[in-house]
Amino acid sequence: MTTLAVVSGGLHEPSSTRLLADRIDGAVRAELARSNVSASSSVIELRPLGHSIMDAMLTGFAVPELEAAFRTLREADGLIAVTPAFNASFSGLFKSFFDVLPEETLSGMPVLIAATGGTERHSLVLEHALRPMFSYLHAIVSPPGVY
Repeated sequence: MTTLAVVSGGLHEPSSTRLLADRIDGAVRAELARSNVSASSSVIELRPLGHSIMDAMLTGFAVPELEAAFRTLREADGLIAVTPAFNASFSGLFKSFFDVLPEETLSGMPVLIAATGGTERHSLVLEHALRPMFSYLHAIVSPPGVY
């Protein structure tokens, strides 16, 4: 069975970022099913981990709930990463999560990038922020992104 990790960097509840993440997750699993590949998904919602992420940045240590998120990513076969766009970049919470993620966690992992934003100009986040960051983390970034 294929396992997908879905990281949602939405800052509100309910979140349009989470809604987009769920829709992409459903579409990816449906496409895999058409190829006779069964898949399951685990969602990592960053908003409840905000304090833990900041603590890890300041201390260098992750609390158990953040370690669980890291383990989910480490054990996944692929990642769907969705962030809200702010000034043509990702949210600070989203970036901070990937800053404290142990090195090599995403090495060789397929990643589908996506973002939500208020205007078409925010779509720049895909090519000018998300793709370079995930490439730096040695992930295999899907050519099309979703905005």
